Parts: sequence; C-alpha cells; structure tokens
Amino acid sequence: MTSHDVVIVGGGHNGLVAAAYLARAGQRVLVLERGTSPGGAAVSYPAFDGVDVRLSRYSYLVSLLPEQIIDDLGLTVRLRRRRISSYTPVRRGDTATGLLVDNEDAERTAASFQRVTGSTRDFAAWQELAELTGRVAQRVFPTLTEPLPSREQLREAVGDDEAWRVVFEQPLGHTLQERFSDDTVRGVLATDGLIGTFADLNDTGLVQNRCWLYHVIGGGTGDWDVPVGGMGAVTGALVEAARSAGAQIRTEAEVVAIDPDGEVRYRHDDAEHVAHAGWVLANVAPSVLDDLIGEASVPPEGAQLKVNMVLRRLPKLADPEVDPRDAFSGTLHVNEDMAQLQAAFEATAQGRIPELPPCEIYCHSLTDDSILGPEERRAGMQTLTLFGLHMPARLFAADHEAAKAEALRATLRSLDSVLGEPIEGCLHTDAAGRPCLEAKTPLDLHAELGMPGGHIFHGDLQWPYAHGEHEPGSWGVATKYPRVLLCGAGSTRGGGVSGIGGHNAAMAVLAQSAGGQRAS
Repeated sequence: MTSHDVVIVGGGHNGLVAAAYLARAGQRVLVLERGTSPGGAAVSYPAFDGVDVRLSRYSYLVSLLPEQIIDDLGLTVRLRRRRISSYTPVRRGDTATGLLVDNEDAERTAASFQRVTGSTRDFAAWQELAELTGRVAQRVFPTLTEPLPSREQLREAVGDDEAWRVVFEQPLGHTLQERFSDDTVRGVLATDGLIGTFADLNDTGLVQNRCWLYHVIGGGTGDWDVPVGGMGAVTGALVEAARSAGAQIRTEAEVVAIDPDGEVRYRHDDAEHVAHAGWVLANVAPSVLDDLIGEASVPPEGAQLKVNMVLRRLPKLADPEVDPRDAFSGTLHVNEDMAQLQAAFEATAQGRIPELPPCEIYCHSLTDDSILGPEERRAGMQTLTLFGLHMPARLFAADHEAAKAEALRATLRSLDSVLGEPIEGCLHTDAAGRPCLEAKTPLDLHAELGMPGGHIFHGDLQWPYAHGEHEPGSWGVATKYPRVLLCGAGSTRGGGVSGIGGHNAAMAVLAQSAGGQRAS
C-alpha cells in the first residue's frame, strides 16, 4: 500500500504529459501502465522478424501537439513538415492521372487541378476553404490549452460568421457539395472528417464536423507532420521528461479497480497492490473508467483498418506525370471520391465489406529514414502506412480472423486498382520469408491497447467549448467524482497525439492545489 499525490491510470502519451507537468510542480506521481512499456498507441515497434525497421505501429502523424507543451517540458521532439500534402490517383476516361497538392508550389497544384477537373475553378474554391479553415485554426488552436471558453466566447474568438457556419453549424457534406463541382476534390477534403469516425458526411449531429475541426486546426496551421524517429521518439522524450522530474512509471501494472475516494487497486508481479492518492487521473476511455469504478458503461465503436508494410521499393504509379516519391510522401488517397466514401459508409453500416474500401497511405521513410536500419536504408527499402476508413468494429464481431482477412484482401485490391502494378510484388519479406505486412482492426486495438471498441479517440470527438457538466472556465476533464479526472483522448479536447488531455488535467489539479478554481 503506497500513498501519492496523484495516481495516473494508463501510461499513454497523455498520461506521461500529465505526469511530467505534475512532477515538475512537486507532486508525488505514480503512473500505472498495463503494458510492458509506456506509450500506449504512440509507440515504435520492429514488427517483422529480421527486418530492422521501427514502424509507428498505431498512431503515426503529429498535428495537435502544441509547441507550448514541447517547450514547457523541454522535449527533444522533432517534427518535419511534408512538402506534398496529398496525391489522389484517378482515371478520366482512359487516362490515368491524379490530383497533386504541393504545399510549396501553387502553380503546380493549379495545373494538377486543371488536368483532373478540367478547370481551376475548384482550385480557387480549395484555396478559399483553406483560408477559411486557416483563420479558424489560428484562433481556435491556442484555446485548447486554456480553460474552456463558452460557445459564445469561442464564436467571438473566431470572429467570422461564415467560418463559424461552415465549421460549426453546417454538415461537412453540404459544404463540400455547395463549394466544389468535382467529386474527387470533395472526397479529398471529406476524409479529414472521417478519420476514426464512422459517420455520414451529411449527419446533422455534426460528428464529422468535429472530427474535421481537429484535423484542420493542428498547430494553428492544420499541417500533419512526421515525428523524426517515429512515434517511439515522442514517447521516449515524454518518459524522460516525466522520470527526470521525479514521476514513477510502473509497467506491467494492470489497474483492476478505482475507488472514487482515491484508492487504486492494480496487479503487478503476480500480486495485488493498492495506491492511495489525492487525485486519480484516468488516461483511459470514459467507458473503461466506468468499468473500473463499477458503473455501467457503453463502449464506443472504432471504425478503421490500419495496415503496416515494409517495401523493397515503392510501387509504380499508373500516372506517368507524377514521381512515386512525391505521391507517397504526402497522403495518397485511394478510392476516396465523395460518392465512394458514402457508398462505403452505407455498405459497412449494413455489415458488408466494400468491394474497394476507401483508404489513405503515406510513406514515413521518405521524410525520415532514421526509422530504417543501415542495411535497409542502403537497400532503398521504404515503409507504407495505410489507414482504411469505414471499417467499424461490428464487421469483425462474428468471426474476427475471417473478416480481417477479407477486409485486408479488399483493401489491397483497392490499392492495386490505383497503382501501376500490384503492391504484393513490392513487399519485403521477413526472416521466415513472409510478406512484411500486418493489419490491425478495431478489435485488435481493443485487445492490444485497451481501447474500447478500438475507437482511436476513446469516443466521438467533442466541440472545444464548455457544454454539459463542463462549465466555462473549467478544464474539460471533470467526471462526476470530484477526485477523479479524465486526462486522455476522452477529455473534452482530447484525441490524436496532442498531450492536450494530459496538460489540461494537470492544470486542473494544480489550480486546485493552489486554491484556485475547481478542478474540472
């Protein structure tokens, strides 16, 4: 039996951020992580035997991690911007072409829009929408590490009625229909509202808009950057920051029960232990917290298929105008026209795996080859990270392995449909001669990471303003138990690799410790 100021349940990146802030402030902090190492979904892993490549196995890009947290904690985290935003292979009649968005060459991008859409009208609309979301990003992102504004205060901060309507009030599908004429262009933009989110683009509940918001405001720019060294480098920096400040991090420590009065029971070294604390910070999904407290819970449902690959070389493209290194260094969109996205949503909602599932891909090693071993680098090997949309957990419930195999076959078939050669012929092999390819369904994430339903955000993303039990001026981390706070992706402004949930929970504790506002 031990006593601490704060016990943090879950050693994912948000828990580590909270631990570092609180330990630096003099709090006695214990982090309990059920896995063999901290990091949660933000880890690197040598997934294939005999292949010296450290893949970002689960989460893979960084957008929402504020510079403020990096600076406050002295993190040695380096992020690289991708010059190519995206490439979307398409066919126009018998011609293989593609939409290339180059962040540093507007003329090149405009010419690509001309080839694909037949005019530059949609490119002008693209620029207008980018300017609109850019204004929102500049004004909303800084508020994520401040006490919650009210809805009215956030609207005033945005200061733009049209931007507020487009982002916060009108379904994303309606916006794309009214602003763009080409369905490929609509689809490229729509995917930011569907990452890890199973939704109709025209849903009036606007869950897709909430997802879109968080995908376009990161860093105040909306850029999605590559973590140098992979996600494991981010976790490693956070572990160092927390431990050097005095936090204890105990791995292979599975929490089995939480008493709202501050008692945490966990198993470690084949024995049950008890930790007492003034505060319990839950870096787990809200439904997992309910289970640990003994309350009824309704788990969320994740909706993605993650596929990791190591290639001998990049595949050829059907489009002769684009270098594969450009196409794969940004996000390569596969069968993600808006109509294709909607058809896939309808099929999977009915329990069917689509014939050509929509997905998107990028190659980490083109931007950062430090994740490759020396021999792999010399041989010109590359990594591919594939994220499949609209793959809800329900598809895999009856027979997980059979459905997983079918979903993977369909997804690779979808990828092959836009390439100049089958991806299978480009795969490297491991020490046993097996293709370097692994797939993770929502049920895999549930089993391996404790994410209920495999939901990568621990539940639907929420608007970044006060609502429900969270009052203006609070930190958006409260539960109905005064000494138990959320500090992970399930907090009001959690989700993604951001550290924001951990930062805000730490600020709530420190505010209360200083005799300030209620910790909530």
